[in-house]
Parts: sequence; structure tokens; C-alpha cells
Amino acid sequence: MSTPPIPAALIEILRQARHIAVLTGAGISAESGIPTFRAALTGLWSQYRPEELATPAAFRANPALVWQWYSGLRATMRAAQPNPAHYALAAMQRHAPKVTLLTQNIDGLHQRAGSPDVVELHGNIHHMKCSAEHEPVEAWAEGSEEPPPCPRCGAHIRPDIVWFGERLPDAALDRANEAVRTCDVFFSIGTSGEVEPAASFAPRAMGHGATVVVINLDVTTSEARWLYRFHAQAGQLLPELVRAAWPEAAA
Repeated sequence: MSTPPIPAALIEILRQARHIAVLTGAGISAESGIPTFRAALTGLWSQYRPEELATPAAFRANPALVWQWYSGLRATMRAAQPNPAHYALAAMQRHAPKVTLLTQNIDGLHQRAGSPDVVELHGNIHHMKCSAEHEPVEAWAEGSEEPPPCPRCGAHIRPDIVWFGERLPDAALDRANEAVRTCDVFFSIGTSGEVEPAASFAPRAMGHGATVVVINLDVTTSEARWLYRFHAQAGQLLPELVRAAWPEAAA
């Protein structure tokens, strides 16, 4: 796929930006071979609906089933590698004055690419917490078919991620709202823009005067005064964008 041309006006906007906010979704991880949640419901798992695997009620009803599903998904995510888009965003964080990196992904690939500060809106599949106390659990038996017990209270542990029907972590949401309010440029990368509250981030940022950049295979490339839309793979476009705005990033 050819990369759309990058307008010179956008490069200058990025060079002048004091605060860039970035929201990433499943599309950026798909370029590393990680399927979206629903796309991963294949084979033995094709008989299940997301609500049977990704809700607190599902975990209470059948903890072993949910634990085994997420153990397999965690192994898939652990085997995946960051792609050029992840590395480009890490370079942006090093060279721009301020970058707030928000992600809906739970795979930890941004951190593995070198991003020093990632706001994980939906948690991290590689972290665990107690299902009763919701406190972090640092160590657990990785290969078990049943969720291991919490070392403090004995309740099942579970992935420290946000399931359907659960609230986003307050601290992460506070940082996201602050970034939306104060950024000069807002990137929306590989996200459908359908799940709230993240779906409203880009429109709200634009309402506060930010330039919005959308990179997604589900959009048509176009540019307006405050909105740039790129029908492109993030792994192709972002490295070019970062090199153009911050030539020292290529050194």
C-alpha cells in the first residue's frame, strides 16, 4: 500500500506543537499480528460471544473458561513484536516537547518499543489483580487451568484489564481528559472511534482548538484546516511523519 503524501502544513504544525496527544487502538496492534478481540474468537472459541468471556459476570460464572481464554490471548500478545508505528511514537515522545500517549490496547507493545509513559485506558493483560479486592498481584502460576488464588485473601485473580460494563481507571481517564483539553495536536490511530469515552476524545480536542490527525484504514484520505485524515497503515505513515517533523529522530 502506497503512503499518502504528508502535507507540509501538518509538518509545520507538529514542529510548533507544545503538547501532542495520541490515542491508539486495535489497528496499530493488528499490524503486529494481534487480532482484534472479536477476530480472535476462532476455532474452539468461535462458539462464544464476547459477553461470555469479557465481563465480571462471565468470570464469576465460569472462571476457568475465562482464565484459559485470556491465558491464550496473553501468550499471543507476548509473542508479538512492536512494529514501526510503535517505535515511531516512542521517537515522537523523545523529540517533541510533550507527548501524552493514550492507548486502548492491553498488549504492552508501546512500552516494549521504548515509550517511557503510556496511559493504559483498558489496563494491561500482562498484569493481574485480585477479583475481590482489586489490588495488584505481582506473581502467579502461569500455566494453571484455573485462576490462581490471591495470596492475600484467596479469591481468584484475574487480568488487570477493563471488561465490558466496567469503568475505566480514574487516574487514566483523568490524564486522558487533561490531554484532550490541553493538546495542540491530537492523533487518533487505528481506533474505530465507537467506544466511549475514547470516541469523544478527538471531537473534544478539536473543540478546544487542537489539530486532529486520523490514521486508519477505515477512512478516506483528506485534509481540512483542522483535520487531517490518512487512509494508511500506521507502520508506514508514522515513521515518515516523525522523520519529517523531527529530522533528528532519524539519526
